Amino acid sequence: MTDVTTTPIPTLVSGFDKDLDGLGTAARATYDQQYHKSEFAHMGVPVPELRKLVKGLYKDLGGRRAGHDEVTGLAAALWDSDVYERRLAAVFVLAQGVRLLGAPDLQDVTLMLRDAPMWSLVDPLSGDVAGKVALRDREGSGRTLDLWADDGDFWLRRASLLALIPGIREGRPDLVRFTRYADPMVEEREFFIRKAIGWVLREIAYKDPTWVAAWVTARLDRMAGVTFREAVRRLPAETAERLTAEYKAAGAGRNSGKALVRAMA
Repeated sequence: MTDVTTTPIPTLVSGFDKDLDGLGTAARATYDQQYHKSEFAHMGVPVPELRKLVKGLYKDLGGRRAGHDEVTGLAAALWDSDVYERRLAAVFVLAQGVRLLGAPDLQDVTLMLRDAPMWSLVDPLSGDVAGKVALRDREGSGRTLDLWADDGDFWLRRASLLALIPGIREGRPDLVRFTRYADPMVEEREFFIRKAIGWVLREIAYKDPTWVAAWVTARLDRMAGVTFREAVRRLPAETAERLTAEYKAAGAGRNSGKALVRAMA
């Protein structure tokens, strides 16, 4: 389609970089890099400031008049960097233009996930981008999510789970797919997988606590403490108390009843 902006993408990115410079601090950059255990360079820019900057950048791109190629082109240009804030900005651009994306675009998201080994990039790519695309094309997107769920990279497995959350929040949960993904993962030792399963269960519990209680009950002897904690967080108090007693009796958790107490703290 015809470009709706007279400003070339390289010029937009150059202007963005100039605006970005000076918004962060060295102290915050050091903290962020250590907190995320990040391999990228950090500028220490607060996320609200970065979001505000990206909104202006997206408006300069054409806003609602921007087309698919403009959005994906800008995101690709921003992503091509070893600066964390540039990469996060690329994710925010895709999230703003997600209405223009379709199932084929998840192939590029797959590449981004493989090149984004940290939750603060993986999670919005999963929920705000892939999950929103899946809402419009569950069948087409589902094939990619299925591949993620069976991938050797735990970040892609995490993405397959978190991509289900938008559908849950919209009242269209894919409970069959969730079980198919989560059941083989429930005994994984990777924290980010354990946590993700619990988060999805927590989201389902807002509208269907009975289903969550039954799902958890069937897996009490296999479920890690962090998963259990998140899963029962939004259940009715009586149900959560019952499941907690059953969980402890089943000997679940990492080591002992003390591990359970720490998990429930």
